[in-house]
Amino acid sequence: MDRLQKVIAQAGITSRRKAEELIVAGKVTVDGEIITELGYKVRKGATILVNGKPVVRENKVYYVMNKPRKTLCTLADDRQRETVVSLIPTEYRIFPVGRLDYDTSGVLILTNDGDFANSLIHPRYHLPKTYEVKIKGILTTAQIKQLEAGVKLDDGVMTLPSKLWVTNKDFEKKTTEFELTIMEGRNRQIKRMMEVYGHQVRKLHRKSLGFLDCRDLSMGEYRLLKPFEVKKLRQMAEGGKLI
Repeated sequence: MDRLQKVIAQAGITSRRKAEELIVAGKVTVDGEIITELGYKVRKGATILVNGKPVVRENKVYYVMNKPRKTLCTLADDRQRETVVSLIPTEYRIFPVGRLDYDTSGVLILTNDGDFANSLIHPRYHLPKTYEVKIKGILTTAQIKQLEAGVKLDDGVMTLPSKLWVTNKDFEKKTTEFELTIMEGRNRQIKRMMEVYGHQVRKLHRKSLGFLDCRDLSMGEYRLLKPFEVKKLRQMAEGGKLI
């Protein structure tokens, strides 16, 4: 059973904090009874009214998308640029789980389940994320070892250990291509990791998130996650081991 304020917020009525204020003010009833207790837990199927209007619980939906470049991980953009949410026609109020940069492609999950989203992106959980990266510059053996051990970013934060596999070095064009598995999702993390050595990222594609990949999806395509995939992702996030 979920707490009353959480149910109200998830139904899109208002924010959780505002829902708490409405409960305390006696504006919420459950099965005809006024509830003012913030810790009150609601049974499945209960009739909830806020200011006399019924609360309709939203079904939970989970999508995986192969995010194309030049799309934003936001709900809307004041410059009318395309967003990932606009690519999925649905009646539900979905949002992206975490962010991929405007020029980054690859695996992206979208859902209307806030608890599930939090389990994937919360700092205390560590879900492996593998990226295909192309940089301007040649990675040295010493740099690779340092990146795998952890490097200090521009804000002084040390990254967690990672795994890096070089797939191509072009000494003529001075580029390096590699796969990098990280356990965090800091803002622009991989680009900032490369900036430590003065390397510029030319291409960035998230190949997988945990066990989940998007090899069967073209750019911009999406599909619903299967129930066992949702369960496994949650379990992996809470397990948090580098694979």
